[in-house]
Parts: sequence; structure tokens; C-alpha cells
Amino acid sequence: MKETTEYALKKLSSAVAKLKQGTEEADTELEQDGVVQRFEFTFELLWKTLKLFLEEKGIICKSPKDCLKEAFRMEWLNEEQVFLDMLEDRNRSSHIYDKEEAEQIFRRIKEKYAGSIEKVVEKLKKC
Repeated sequence: MKETTEYALKKLSSAVAKLKQGTEEADTELEQDGVVQRFEFTFELLWKTLKLFLEEKGIICKSPKDCLKEAFRMEWLNEEQVFLDMLEDRNRSSHIYDKEEAEQIFRRIKEKYAGSIEKVVEKLKKC
């Protein structure tokens, strides 16, 4: 693992830990909104970290969706649809604000996304 990927993975790992902490502690609407923002930030770190790891393997991807598909092909993530759903939720949450939609996204972050990202971090640590 190169220094660049090691640094990116360290930042992603820290972001995931904070995201998980947020999902466990958020009670109010404001706190849940904060978790959604942490998710947006964490997702950005995720796809950019995947991009760096893929570049090390000689694979160039330019968009989050391309990087997710290549990472799935590399078997760094197991649940391709969960990650594509994440991408969709990240796009929705950063462009439109709707209380009900934000609550649904928060639930998905808590129930699926945080754990799924954490699994990717663990796989990348072994690369």
C-alpha cells in the first residue's frame, strides 16, 4: 500500500467511525441531519479512496459510479446495489432537502450503509 492510499484509508476509517458514532447517538432531527452530512462526506472519501486503490492496480475511473462498479469487480465490496443506493442517496441528500426523505436516508445509513462502508475499509486494509 502506497503512502497516498494509506493516508486516504486512514481518513476514511476515521470518517466511518464518526459516522457510526453519529448513528448510535443521534436522537434529534438536527443530530440526524448532522449524520446525513457526515454520510455525504464519508461517501466522498469512500469513492475517492477506491479511486486511488484502483489507480494502483492500473484501473482508471472518473466517476463515483465507475469506481463502485470496478471495486465490486475487484471484490472489495460485496453488495453492489447497496453502494449504488448509497450513491443515489448521497446525490439526493446533497441537492434536495425533505424531512421525510432525510429520515429515510438516516435509517439506511444506520441500518446498512455505515456497516457496509466499514467492511470495505477492512478489505482495503488487506490490500
